[in-house]
Amino acid sequence: MTPFRESPGPDFSLLRDALGPLRDREQVAERLLESSRKHAYDPDTELDWDAPFEDGKWFWPPELVSLYDTPLWRRMSEEQRIALSRHEAASLASLGIWFEIILMQLLVRHIYDKSLTSHHVRYALTEIADECRHSMMFARLIQQGGTPAYPVPRLYHNLARLLKTVSTTPGSFASTLLGEEVLDWMQRLTFPDERVQTLVRGVTRIHVVEEARHVRYAREELRRQMVTAPRWEQEFTRLSCGEAARVFSTCFVNPAVYEAVGLDRREAVAQVRASGHRREVMQSGAKRLTDFLDDIGVLRGAGRRLWRSSGLLA
Repeated sequence: MTPFRESPGPDFSLLRDALGPLRDREQVAERLLESSRKHAYDPDTELDWDAPFEDGKWFWPPELVSLYDTPLWRRMSEEQRIALSRHEAASLASLGIWFEIILMQLLVRHIYDKSLTSHHVRYALTEIADECRHSMMFARLIQQGGTPAYPVPRLYHNLARLLKTVSTTPGSFASTLLGEEVLDWMQRLTFPDERVQTLVRGVTRIHVVEEARHVRYAREELRRQMVTAPRWEQEFTRLSCGEAARVFSTCFVNPAVYEAVGLDRREAVAQVRASGHRREVMQSGAKRLTDFLDDIGVLRGAGRRLWRSSGLLA
């Protein structure tokens, strides 16, 4: 019986997009594997989980809390604001776990038919291992903070089940970047912020370092896919990515966090939606990604309109 061999793909050295020539897939993966060997962390041993939280410190930078600079925020006590930051940190950690479970499934599907000994597949497996540790780290942070977990609404939980089932390969990598880059922007502001709890800063530092490799892997593969995919797949990717942006934006903070700190849920949600500061934060967090997606032809047509409706694209 002839052993399975992946059919040779296009010679990427001969292809280019708006950003320039495409890099060799194996060389990129080899460099990422080397970086993983040097800069990988075990959160269970890297972080001091037994240290108590520090009085008066935030669990998320106040400027990144959803109600910041709204009329409701100005009426809240400092204690209530910090409590909201604790619940929003738990909500974002819950969102992160949900998203990373989806990502792991997409990565496994991506490598299913590829050469098992290639650097590309080995790095995908390395990333899956990273995401497993991140999900456990986020779950432990939620428990440590004494808050409930905040799952996404059942409608979007099931919609994501459909999206990940029908997603194209480029759509999978575009959605991966959506979930990684917005949170990464926020976490880069969090881990050096001395107003924030030491444990939260440690969690975000680990995530930022390891996610940088994941972003590089996804960006390089998305560029290849958008150059080589058939027209129908490119168009479907634009639509599915736009819908993913809408769902991601809707689920970003669970409204139950407002009730948890004694606020009126409907009033809080209305003020967040009307907040110019919040809109600027979300668009700033997505800008590096939307610029990249625009350059490589993802933000076009109906997909672009969905991105605008999500509030992530100005």
